[in-house]
Amino acid sequence: MASKSKNKGVSPSRQEDFPAWFQAVVREGEVAELAHVRGSMVIRPWGYAIWELMQAELDRQIKRSGASNAYFPLFIPLSYIESEAEHVEGFAKEMAVVTHHRLEEDPENPGHLRPGGKLAEPLIVRPTSETIIGRSFAKWINSYRDLPLMVNQWANVVRWEMRPRVLLRTTEFLWQEGHTAFATESEARANAEQMLEVYRDFAESFLAMPVLTGEKPEEERFPGAVVTLSIEAMMQDGKALQAGTSHYLGQSFAEAAEINFLDREGERSLVHTASWGVSTRLLGALIMSHSDDIGLRLPPTVAPQQVVIVPIPRGEEGPAVLEAAEELAREIGGLSFEGIPIRVSADLRDREPPDKRWEWTRKGVPLVLELGPRDLKEGVVALRQRDIGDAKPESLERDKLGSAIPSLLAEIQASYHDAAEDRLEARTRLDVSGPDEFREFFDTDPSDASAGGFLRAPWSEAPESAQLLDEMKVTVRCLPFDQKLAPDSRCVLTGKPAVTEAVFAKAY
Repeated sequence: MASKSKNKGVSPSRQEDFPAWFQAVVREGEVAELAHVRGSMVIRPWGYAIWELMQAELDRQIKRSGASNAYFPLFIPLSYIESEAEHVEGFAKEMAVVTHHRLEEDPENPGHLRPGGKLAEPLIVRPTSETIIGRSFAKWINSYRDLPLMVNQWANVVRWEMRPRVLLRTTEFLWQEGHTAFATESEARANAEQMLEVYRDFAESFLAMPVLTGEKPEEERFPGAVVTLSIEAMMQDGKALQAGTSHYLGQSFAEAAEINFLDREGERSLVHTASWGVSTRLLGALIMSHSDDIGLRLPPTVAPQQVVIVPIPRGEEGPAVLEAAEELAREIGGLSFEGIPIRVSADLRDREPPDKRWEWTRKGVPLVLELGPRDLKEGVVALRQRDIGDAKPESLERDKLGSAIPSLLAEIQASYHDAAEDRLEARTRLDVSGPDEFREFFDTDPSDASAGGFLRAPWSEAPESAQLLDEMKVTVRCLPFDQKLAPDSRCVLTGKPAVTEAVFAKAY
């Protein structure tokens, strides 16, 4: 028989204060926390287990695309950055710089240390690896026979964020960065498009998070890129989160790093490069897409534990209940979901069953099974589905678990995707016709989690539209691939003839 305990929700709710709700879900779900160094985060074991599942699946897809993993140094000579900055206008400068290589006693302040051993050349703590990977490519590529060259790196990077937010914008974060070199422009462009499709499929199929795909406008491109492509996800508050990017870089980075090759005609040519990446902010997107006011909700694909059994040992039958829980875990562990053995555990810790159930609920475990003495006698378990909130448990016959558990996990995965897809569709406006309606759509109370969303509308790309966008703190998220621009359309912001359809939104 299931224990009786009302779940505690996180505070505040999504409706009351969405950003604070997100922080509470991350904290209560034991995912991550800002700690130790300003803007840096600790990813806790439960959160890191989610990231490892994400990483493993995406790594598989990246390798299937033809790329191989490598690792490059954390420290980058300042001269490398300077050489790139000469070629790339707008290169970011919010970097951590190492200027000394040891500590020494401070003679003016006994008992304290000061930097010593000044470096001949300052080193940059890796903000991204174009420069150092480019220098390696220049050594490895000599002729067309060495192309294409496709590498991927899983690493940490450092960017000195002024307004850090856990998982979304932190000084140090984890990511993968792919860097590729090709003989021709068409091949490099095709690679950028291929990897965006990998990201789209990963977001939608594995994370149950539907996205829009498109090209970034010129002012939103990665500095130095010829084309930047992105996947854009809608969070539950209607804001956009850029969930992944892929860039065709042309030959500017190749020129900076002197990556050239002998082509089939015996002429020296610069390679064409592409790069692509996602980071731990994708974990933040996952949380903001699916969680509720109770806490974290995880699609089964990324749940470190897909099923947790909470035994309720009472009286003399306690040992038998604990033994039955372990046996049930072994039985369920022999089942599979999407071709992989189900991740299941029996929680045998010496804690009150209601407290254990709540812990796994707030951590987003898709299925929690409770097993007590009466359940054992009747041959049933009490089953709770995380996707339906705090509903009463369903009694399920134990001999039917073998067929029920995999089906229920598939249903939960689909329910999260469908809910996110319904939100994306319902909160994407297509009928705003002028600047007044544009302003009204985005001029919403920031605490109202049901207001706002995406706006797809004609756009002229005229410079004067920037003023209203800046004023409203709205950006063009992408120029969607599935353009639906009607003939003779007028720009929603300026009234001028439109040249493209754009997706406008407030964003993280």
